[in-house]
Amino acid sequence: MAVGLRTRKKSAPASKVAKKRASKKASLATYQAMRDFDKTAEPSGKQTKQGLPDNAFLIQKHAATRLHYDFRIALDGVLKSWAVTKGPSLDPNDKRLAVEVEDHPLDYGTFEGTIPKGQYGGGTVMLWDRGTWTPVGDPHESLRKGHLKFDLDGERLKGRFVLVRMGGRAAREKKPNWLLIKERDGLEREGGDAVTDTFTTSVASDRAMEQIASDVDRVWQSNRAREPEQPAVKPRKIAGAKAAKLPDFVPVQLATRVKAPPKGDDWLHEIKFDGYRTQLRFDRGRVQFLTRRGLDWSERFAGLVEPATELPATTALIDGEIVVLDKQGVSDFGALQAYLSEGKREQLLYYAFDLLHLDGQDLTKLPLEARKEALRKILPRTDGPIRFSDHVTATGEEFYSQACRLALEGVISKRRDAPYRSGRGDSWVKSKCVERQEFIIGGWTPPSDRTQSVGSLLLGVYDGDRLVYVGKVGTGFTRSSGADLRKRLDKLKTDKHPFDRKPPDSRDARFVKPDLVAEIEYLTMTRDRILRHASFKGLREDKEARSVTMEAPKETKAKAAPAKTASTKAAPIGVRKGDALMIAGARITHPDRRIDEESGLTKEGLAEYLALVADRMLPHIAGRPLSIVRCPEGSGKPCFYQKHVGRGVPPGVKSVTVPDKSGTDEYLMIDDVQGLLGLAQMGALEIHPWGARGDAPDKPDRLIFDFDPDPDLPYQRVIDGAVALRARLDDLGLESFVKTTGGKGLHVVVPIQRKHPWPVIKEFARAVATAVAKDDPGFVVTMTKAKRTGKIFLDFFRNDRGATAVAPYSTRARPGAPIATPLFWDELSPRLPPNHFTVENLPRRLAQLKEDPWAKMLTSRQGITAKMLTALKVKA
Repeated sequence: MAVGLRTRKKSAPASKVAKKRASKKASLATYQAMRDFDKTAEPSGKQTKQGLPDNAFLIQKHAATRLHYDFRIALDGVLKSWAVTKGPSLDPNDKRLAVEVEDHPLDYGTFEGTIPKGQYGGGTVMLWDRGTWTPVGDPHESLRKGHLKFDLDGERLKGRFVLVRMGGRAAREKKPNWLLIKERDGLEREGGDAVTDTFTTSVASDRAMEQIASDVDRVWQSNRAREPEQPAVKPRKIAGAKAAKLPDFVPVQLATRVKAPPKGDDWLHEIKFDGYRTQLRFDRGRVQFLTRRGLDWSERFAGLVEPATELPATTALIDGEIVVLDKQGVSDFGALQAYLSEGKREQLLYYAFDLLHLDGQDLTKLPLEARKEALRKILPRTDGPIRFSDHVTATGEEFYSQACRLALEGVISKRRDAPYRSGRGDSWVKSKCVERQEFIIGGWTPPSDRTQSVGSLLLGVYDGDRLVYVGKVGTGFTRSSGADLRKRLDKLKTDKHPFDRKPPDSRDARFVKPDLVAEIEYLTMTRDRILRHASFKGLREDKEARSVTMEAPKETKAKAAPAKTASTKAAPIGVRKGDALMIAGARITHPDRRIDEESGLTKEGLAEYLALVADRMLPHIAGRPLSIVRCPEGSGKPCFYQKHVGRGVPPGVKSVTVPDKSGTDEYLMIDDVQGLLGLAQMGALEIHPWGARGDAPDKPDRLIFDFDPDPDLPYQRVIDGAVALRARLDDLGLESFVKTTGGKGLHVVVPIQRKHPWPVIKEFARAVATAVAKDDPGFVVTMTKAKRTGKIFLDFFRNDRGATAVAPYSTRARPGAPIATPLFWDELSPRLPPNHFTVENLPRRLAQLKEDPWAKMLTSRQGITAKMLTALKVKA
């Protein structure tokens, strides 16, 4: 019996080996089918040699079409692989998308170098981390169930992680989506620098990506001594184009500013980008990026050069714009400058909107529509770093209105039948959602905190030979961009001011030679031609200072749509008095103190913003008990809640007496603009009112439902839930209103008559929320964290005495200072996420809105009736 048992033990491994080989062969079939091993020297997986130990893991930083990190673990003789778009994180709050890709051979895990252009995954590969992994439990069963937990022991990553397969539509994708999450085990790192930013070189060679890319001996191809040749491209014949040599540069066509977009079918309309206007010159594989002045900035835009070499053309000259997109997918000039100054190039994008030359043909005489059609054919992709800039043929007014409501910069309208004409003319026109243009820096003031930065910039424009002073800008630059500005300005210092007149309040100003050009966004100008509500966007190194004049909108020959008028009242103007700012009776000390580093928002910027939105915001917070979140040193430093009146509150900040169990309590309250700006002086980044007024704190006049989603859920699910709640409220006879929270969710608010006490209102809200959750199991109404995973918490608990919710138009104490923004119901869209609006872009929206989305709330006379209470089985 013992011998028999030993015999079976000897034969079992042979059977397992055979099965393992067969499984490995099948596992690598997809990998092998995707590659031509005659053209690439990547390992085929047919060799028996192993490049890694059985329990190895590794991470390869891969600059392909998109930069990502390939996470691989050795299992069953292959590398199970996931593409992690943002790379791994040591913060358990970060749930990183990990797209499952084909298994790779073990030999793949030792490679670092370049995959040839034109091959699958072409680009630079860095060995970013390596080590061993230990599964928790049976890894095969865990993978099958979609929940693989494991320990990593790498050179950079250590501790317990988990891969969780996503459900819903994500599970039905060809490449299943997972989430890579760090477990809390004492090795996590919350809120610190990203580990991918901390470690930027190879664990194998200590080289950066650029160094690896430049090493031709490590190109993964058969002939390693040569760069891959530019593939032969059959020249395209474009009807109507004339044969011509590829020009070195064509002076760019510029758009004329108009009050409103033109009407009619003769125009194509494009979103106005916020970046660097650039021509892409392509000559048999050689790429140049040329500024609007013809300067070669290819080295500065190096991250785009390699993708551009793959253009399916022999020669081409493309007109477009280089941008960086923010978190909401909107081009951001300040972010572009930050990426260039910090040497980061991964997120640069080139949006191409015109084609001037192709394969030995001059296209400039062709109609715009024909040029764009030819451009579309050589740029079929919309998700790569080189992208086709699409257009719409709808009416310009509708497109412009939509752009402004989304807080975009504006719209470019182009005659569809016009040739390309260098210089400024009337066949390209631009309509802006808010005022924005270049100004010349003629001086600066030091910051109140005495750092090596700037407090404000003194600006001007040329009128003939005179540099006309137009005011200051003191917000919009971060600590790092302010320090960079200071270094540049110090080199240009001069004893005399360069303006036509000495600027007022310039006692502490330092003057400079007028060489630097700044991009400034502002709301309007005073009668004295001084900027109001100005924000610094960045330096324009592609423009000459002498060319900067005051831009004024012109009428075009085409009939224009009527311009919209802002419904926001003119905000009070701030006046400097010593080191303080006086605005609407409020004194703002240390006005240049930055209270949000990401956006560069200052106390002055916050006060000006609140003054701007006061007429919209005050009806929803005046006369109500308030709680505020104070961040005296900024959103990145410790913040704290305050609801009671303390000592030394600014003028305008009052108190309201509210009865409580122990007698009475004094809550914060404001009535007017002075009080609102007093909260800015206190460093209040968030304002949270009660759902009742101070004169009747036990009779609420608002119902509030807060949609708080699991961070991994798509925003569309939140929208669907809010719409479902609206329908249910509508069935009851209650009109509701919606706003973004500035965080990750939405608030649905219902105005009601002050009739019922808090317990009745809370039970009514509970019944409504429970009914919604019953219809859709994706919602829960319990506060238990464990039951909220993968679901949306429909929070009705804010409908209780003493509970608060963030006010409409309030900033949030989060990076970027996002704003809780009222919307029209038809504006809800994934294109407009909850943190889309900020102090920087919301004025664009407000300047073009004909009416307030919440205007009807202020005149509503609806209430909760006995019939409603009976329908929901709530006792009055």
